[in-house]
Amino acid sequence: MKLNKILFFIAIAFTVIACKKDPKVQDQIDKQEQVVAEEKFEYVVEQFADLKILRYKIPGWDNLSLKEQKLVYYLTQAGLSGRDIMWDQNYRHNLAIRKALEKIYTSYDGDKNSKDWKAFETYVKRVWFSNGIHHHYSNDKIKPEFGQDYFSSLLAATSTEVSKEVYEVIFNDADAKKVNQAKGIDNVALSAVNFYGPGVTNADVESFYGKMKSPNPEKPLSYGLNSQLVKENGELKERIYKSGGLYGSAIDEIIKWLEKAKEVAENEAQGDALGLLIEYYKTGSLQTWDDYNVAWTAATDGNIDYINSFIEVYNDPLGYRGSYETIVQIKDFDMSKKMAVLSENAQWFEDNSPLMEEHKKKNVVGVTYKVVTVAGEAGDASPSTPIGVNLPNANWIRAAVGSKSVSLGNIINAYNNAGGSGRLKEFVHDQEEFELEEKYGQLGDKLHTALHEVVGHASGQLNPGVGETKETLKNYASTMEEGRADLVGLYYLMDPKLQELGLVEDWEKVGKAAYDGYIRNGLMTQLIRLNLGDDVEEAHMRNRQWVSAWAFEQGAKENVIEKVTREGKTYYNINDYKKLREIFGRLLRETQRIKSEGDYKAAEALVEGYGVKVDQALHAEILKRNEQFTSAPYSGFVNPVLVPEMDENGEITKIKVTQPKDFATQMLEYSKTYNFLPEVN
Repeated sequence: MKLNKILFFIAIAFTVIACKKDPKVQDQIDKQEQVVAEEKFEYVVEQFADLKILRYKIPGWDNLSLKEQKLVYYLTQAGLSGRDIMWDQNYRHNLAIRKALEKIYTSYDGDKNSKDWKAFETYVKRVWFSNGIHHHYSNDKIKPEFGQDYFSSLLAATSTEVSKEVYEVIFNDADAKKVNQAKGIDNVALSAVNFYGPGVTNADVESFYGKMKSPNPEKPLSYGLNSQLVKENGELKERIYKSGGLYGSAIDEIIKWLEKAKEVAENEAQGDALGLLIEYYKTGSLQTWDDYNVAWTAATDGNIDYINSFIEVYNDPLGYRGSYETIVQIKDFDMSKKMAVLSENAQWFEDNSPLMEEHKKKNVVGVTYKVVTVAGEAGDASPSTPIGVNLPNANWIRAAVGSKSVSLGNIINAYNNAGGSGRLKEFVHDQEEFELEEKYGQLGDKLHTALHEVVGHASGQLNPGVGETKETLKNYASTMEEGRADLVGLYYLMDPKLQELGLVEDWEKVGKAAYDGYIRNGLMTQLIRLNLGDDVEEAHMRNRQWVSAWAFEQGAKENVIEKVTREGKTYYNINDYKKLREIFGRLLRETQRIKSEGDYKAAEALVEGYGVKVDQALHAEILKRNEQFTSAPYSGFVNPVLVPEMDENGEITKIKVTQPKDFATQMLEYSKTYNFLPEVN
């Protein structure tokens, strides 16, 4: 490889000497140099603890008009302006802790080669990554690997002050879980997430929102989405996220940048949607939120799009409250054109699904799918980011207006370019499985993401009179919905229709690679993310396990999936892909029934029976086998930095894309520039 690169550079050098005045040749040289620059792009920034920090590129940036670049810039600034909201939502002491940690990090001038200082540095970076002191995936409180005496010495050396409660909570067992989804407990009272005030219980939440009735029952409002529920003098009260309300100082900054974005909107529909989002932030009205989502969903023209506000409810143990999140997107024209075929055939997928007839939508509307290039992220989407998104979440808007599904193309590309094949070789059953994954795995993953988002989340309907899923399935709503969407994707990944639509050249091999990967991950490799003895807590991890474990059990009599032990190592080998597809179809049918009928008991049995508990012997084995690999199990990203250039009148003339020096530099810059909230809110 090195030899080839050396010869490549020599060839370029001779070409420059001989032909540098020929514009055609010079153009070719420029393209060759660009290829070399692309090859040299360093995706991996650094690695610490169980985390790897990556970079991503913004391909096609220079092809945008200045107006489009301004729109992207203003939207990213709006997103970052609300960054601290996510920190406070995650835990009430997070902002005070971050301020103290950052003061120590930047001002300490003692021994920075000691074991304790290195442990402190790692702790700070872990807290940055998770937007607080609880692990972004496991929800467990992050334990410092330095002692209280050392921390006290750092506080003294840097004249940093923290309250007694903040000091103690870093080291003690209080507020141990950000989100506690365990069965048979008071999930609200035992979750540290700052969506509920002290003393608020599950029963309080259910009683408070059970009394609320939407003006139009067919268009239920998302009660609780943008508020904190607290007790004042024994009475329950909402603190609304809005200008002049909770998080108002940060929201005012968001509004400022959104107003600038509205001025350079690409079209009237996009501008109208931005106007409604601004109005929502000003008033906190959930009716305006729905109006905005309807307008945003319908605004499909243009090259730029975005996600911004309090959206996903995974961090609420009862699924009411939205975490602050923003993603700014540029359309990837080539890939979007290829994948739009899924949207165009959404009705075919619905009509041919194994769902009960009464649970199928008769008219799947407005499902748009795009592959996008991410230009910036913040809040719940950063540093740890999704790879695909389908919004809005309201079932009635999906049914009446449709939804937008996006796949984050440059994020997926960065993941693919930052990894290796060593871990794969360790856990595949045989060479055939390895070769299928190497050749078809990435395409299978992309298609599964697309099918999950476009077809899966848009599929199915609730029975008349059945309430919203967060009300009926409660703490199991998120994992049931994600599992349902996964199952739609899995069912169609082994369908020749994909080849008929021109999405694959060999539907069977792509499907086999996808099935292998899903079972391997659901039953084994995702366990490397957990500490031995832990239950599965995160909604997506739970759904991958309960889907895989149920399928394994159902196919046991016919040995559809075989558990193989070889030289003390466990593998799972799929013997009959066709029958496995039938099993996925049966589970999809049942999962949709559970959602459509609001069958809480069945959801509880499925998730608790298959998705929560871990085979401890297998888990220990997986962790032992994984010790040989240095690559961290979790990855996240620093964002490219958009740098505007101004003329003498203060008008933007150009916006350059640069990359941050390192993770710490970006985190400290964000804290300095977007510090719009007090420590206590």
